[in-house]
Amino acid sequence: MKSKPASASASQMTELVLPNDTNILGKLMGGRLLYYMDIVSAMAAKRHSARVCVTASVDFVDFKSPVELGEFVVLYAKVTRAFTTSMEVSITVYAENAQLGEVRLTNTAFYTFVAIDQSGRPIPVNPIEPQTDEEKANYEQALYRREMRLILAGKLKPELSQFPHLRGLQP
Repeated sequence: MKSKPASASASQMTELVLPNDTNILGKLMGGRLLYYMDIVSAMAAKRHSARVCVTASVDFVDFKSPVELGEFVVLYAKVTRAFTTSMEVSITVYAENAQLGEVRLTNTAFYTFVAIDQSGRPIPVNPIEPQTDEEKANYEQALYRREMRLILAGKLKPELSQFPHLRGLQP
């Protein structure tokens, strides 16, 4: 299969935070944000694979700052690495206060998607060819994150020499 640059999967989405999107404190609800993150990351996975893609896992979601009522929530997603049938997608989220002209980082996350055929079976995807230093770093780190996901799911036993802090833990 032919490699594709990571930049070819880049996706962006912007939403205005309205009252129905917020909790009683006027902050964007976490579930609504995860919904937006799932959409933008699915767009990136589909751009890369040109296939229907389903969410396989959501992990490493970090909430750094709330998004306020009336702000824009701006989401960026890009495939960091493609494995046989799955892809890791990095999502970065910003809040934009247009009145004050301020933009701040609010969230980061990694989602995993699997490309499927018409029968719902996993199908191979093209590999990623990282081009920038940041893409190369994300590409290398994606393998470590995948191993951690598999360990936590009980599908891979940790190599204790690589993870001495996991000694004594049972998956």
